[in-house]
Amino acid sequence: MHESIIITPKYTIEITVNFSLEGKVALVTGASYGIGFAIATGFAKAGAKIVFNDIKQELVDKGLAAYKEIGIEAKGYVCDVTNEDQVNAMVAQIEQEVGPINILVNNAGIIKRIPMHEMTAAEFRQVIDIDLNGPFICSKAVIPTMMKLGGGKIINICSMMSELGRETVSAYAAAKGGLKMLTRNIASEYGQYNIQCNGIGPGYIATPQTAPLRERQADGSRHPFDAFIVAKTPAERWGTPEDLMGPAVFLASEASDFVNGHVLYVDGGILAYIGKQPK
Repeated sequence: MHESIIITPKYTIEITVNFSLEGKVALVTGASYGIGFAIATGFAKAGAKIVFNDIKQELVDKGLAAYKEIGIEAKGYVCDVTNEDQVNAMVAQIEQEVGPINILVNNAGIIKRIPMHEMTAAEFRQVIDIDLNGPFICSKAVIPTMMKLGGGKIINICSMMSELGRETVSAYAAAKGGLKMLTRNIASEYGQYNIQCNGIGPGYIATPQTAPLRERQADGSRHPFDAFIVAKTPAERWGTPEDLMGPAVFLASEASDFVNGHVLYVDGGILAYIGKQPK
């Protein structure tokens, strides 16, 4: 979509804004369901060709069926984002079968909710490996082609834990804090090649995985965690996967060509808010 905007009667400046992803190839890691699936769906609606990966064939098959059900022709690959050889092979295969990757979304991730003093170093390393090393490996695999093409978009799925700490998520917070800085460094190092690297920091999103936390109690009251989130969110609701589509399309499109190194928090205002005063 192209739009000309007149700034003032005296000075007329034509600004072309293009949110279309027509003809672009978008790789969204771990996008067989959840937030990644929603972002990929938004990309497809904007015209992009969708490719995704997951760690098991059964998850890839589940994702392919889900995309087909809503009329999206996607291609799925089995790949472990922490395995550099597998990632390089997948990227080469995508380039051969679909085309060069114009957009990468580093979405694949895990969380382990374990008190820090009870967490083993192996458990800590696993979270760091998937949530931080994975985006590093995937990004470095696509950057050379983006440089040759004259540009590209990398979107890292960060978190409010890129900014805040919370009980039992030491590894996740460490990884997502690191991912915020990796985002800034990719922007710093490759901005000269017209590569933009930004992040999206989702707030608390209503998904099937979080449904038990939103169920009403026997007396009709909110689940304690549900009440906590609503009280902390100026929007007074959980986010939806659809809330992430527009921001992701913006960061993947030409409309964001001069936006680099930022994390866009799609959190209903949680990070700006101290919370409701107790009654």
